[in-house]
Amino acid sequence: MSKTLSSLAWFLVALLGAWAYVTLALHRGEQLNSVYILIAALCTYVIGYRFYSKWIAARVLALDDRRATPCEVHDDGKDFVKTNKWIVFGHHFAAISGPGPLVGPVLAAQFGYLPGTLWILIGVVLGGAVQDFVILFASIRRGGKSLGQMVKEELNTTAGLIALVAILAIMVILLAVLALVVVKALAESPWGVFTVSATIPIAMFMGGYMRYWRIGKVLEASTIGVVLLLLAVWGGKLVYENATWSQVFGLKDISLAWAIILYGLAASVLPVWLLLAPRDYLSTFMKLGTIFALALGIFCVLPNLQMPALTKFVDGSGLVVAGKLFPFCFITIACGAISGFHTLIASGTTPKIITRESYARPIGYGAMCLESLVAIMAIIAACTMEPGVYFSMNVKGEAAVTAAKVAALGFPVTVEHMDTLAKSMGEHTLFGRTGGAATLAVGMAQIFSKAVNGRWLDLWYHFAIMFEALFILTTLDAGTRVGRYILQDFLGGIWKPLGNTKALGPNLLASGLMVAGWGIFLIQGVRDPLGGINSLWPLFGIANQMLAAIALCLATTIILKMAIGAPWLALVTLVPLVWLLSVTFTAGVQKIWHSDPRIGFISGANAAEIKRAMLEAALSGSATSESPAENKEITQLRKQKFNLWLDAFVAIAFLILVSVIVLLSVREWILLLSRRKPAVLRETEPVWLPDYAVAEGGGKFAGAAGTAALTLALAKELSGETQLARAQQTEAHECKCDAPAKSPEQIYVETTEKRFTGVRRCC
Repeated sequence: MSKTLSSLAWFLVALLGAWAYVTLALHRGEQLNSVYILIAALCTYVIGYRFYSKWIAARVLALDDRRATPCEVHDDGKDFVKTNKWIVFGHHFAAISGPGPLVGPVLAAQFGYLPGTLWILIGVVLGGAVQDFVILFASIRRGGKSLGQMVKEELNTTAGLIALVAILAIMVILLAVLALVVVKALAESPWGVFTVSATIPIAMFMGGYMRYWRIGKVLEASTIGVVLLLLAVWGGKLVYENATWSQVFGLKDISLAWAIILYGLAASVLPVWLLLAPRDYLSTFMKLGTIFALALGIFCVLPNLQMPALTKFVDGSGLVVAGKLFPFCFITIACGAISGFHTLIASGTTPKIITRESYARPIGYGAMCLESLVAIMAIIAACTMEPGVYFSMNVKGEAAVTAAKVAALGFPVTVEHMDTLAKSMGEHTLFGRTGGAATLAVGMAQIFSKAVNGRWLDLWYHFAIMFEALFILTTLDAGTRVGRYILQDFLGGIWKPLGNTKALGPNLLASGLMVAGWGIFLIQGVRDPLGGINSLWPLFGIANQMLAAIALCLATTIILKMAIGAPWLALVTLVPLVWLLSVTFTAGVQKIWHSDPRIGFISGANAAEIKRAMLEAALSGSATSESPAENKEITQLRKQKFNLWLDAFVAIAFLILVSVIVLLSVREWILLLSRRKPAVLRETEPVWLPDYAVAEGGGKFAGAAGTAALTLALAKELSGETQLARAQQTEAHECKCDAPAKSPEQIYVETTEKRFTGVRRCC
């Protein structure tokens, strides 16, 4: 009877989801409520998790809780630590949920709410969540090894080296794009610039507080930091209303770009405990709290979708992202459906702290579904805005020209309406705020404001801006530092002293090279006449999904080796791999060689050269060759040409790198299927747990008290307090007769630095 009721319940869930999908696809005329997107999303996640992930766990991966995980075998209280599965889930979700799933869907909203929604939901259930799940499982079976190490062992050494180069190159593009998003959100916004600038001294105060006053008390310091952040948001309002200070903090985009470059260099070489660690704690708690608040706000308000299901821009004439629906919608939403960067987390800390193989399913598959819900909330926030406002914010140009252009395309908007909205948000203007961050902030502010009867719109807007900027700058800090470590590994191979991460000289050199790498692309994006995002965001999407392709090549190889007698099981990763390659290679080829200068890098460079030649010819033929404006434009066109050729070479390099790995993978598959090569898995020797240990798992929490204890334990894990306590306990129990005992200060500094030596943040 219970099985019948269960089947009936799941049938009703499927029916409800199908009804929501049909309504979204076929509805025309009056505005549709966003609740249909939420229903479709939730039904998709629960069905995908309940049936598809369970089948993969049982039939494809054959998860076995009797087999000890790395933390059971190597439990050292440092890197390998047995941790409750829900704490691991929270830790993993906090690591993978970066800015990408918030910004990408906002930009893709130009195609309408339907394409982005379908890609996010179908892509995550069949692709992104499967990728994270399988890579996490593979790392668990291999002692917690990284993606690069596994590619090297399961494919070959060349593939492993290429994967490492690809990771470094992708990080450069990622950091440039994220920095550009911040610049576009804060340009000429005194309120926003003040609030975000205030986060630096707040973080440094927290760093000093945790090192010298209350050593290691991260939760205390974070609570103080959150209060100070909220005061900074309110203080920004006073700055905005003061004519003098408003001018001081109303920085132009190019000034902000150089400030962020200098900040990135400083943050990568300053001690971890002083700036990076406290910002990370602040960002983590603000991120989780704000995402939860946004979800609550959407469920309470249930706003109507004002963007149509499909816009005319599916033909490639888009104002925000140039290019047709296929492939550009699918690479613009780079993280909400599938993200290659997640595999660095799934093969990083998470496999070292998970206690049972079966937990890889809720943590790998389930956490990715939850991040997909974040992307769904972002697309709802964007699509519930007036389309005229949305496009006016994301088009570079003069206010009157932009308003006329948007209105002519059938999306009514006026300069007066935009000015009124800007004033209500505490901004001088909202025109030309490309990048997606400001658009998302407006959408979030409108939802939050409606939830409290239309109050405090300006405060909500700048709270959202602060949340996004803090979120992104923390990723910028951590990414630059991790990139520095990877680069020093390379440099150390050339000359050993350059690999010393403790020496100031090599640190400055590697940091300077890393910052210069993403700084070049950042300045290029700021000076781009189309707003920068048009070229850089697709490049980031291509790079990120190519990393996913590398991970899926590895996953397919592993599954093929595990199920050599039933090779069709490898289709669970091969099908998303084929789709991903078709999308990314099509996008890559079009971004390089498309004849439209708005899309193709080479055609754009040629157009800039033609325009420059025409200007020079006009100047040489005129009576007065001295024309500062024309000379400045000629200089800009030369830079634009160089930048576009640079973008083209980067895209070509990505295509070549991934092509080599795909070819090496296909060769491996052919050898395996033809039995010319034995199916040898590079798993660690299994250690089997006794039955009573299998039953123990990761500990249980029941009832309200248990939930509260779990929440506190998760907060301590995310903040690093738990890791610090373990380090102090280890120090107390270790006998070191020939060395003095470490002070609490030393233990705190060493533990904090160690937490930030690997990839801890996603895009």
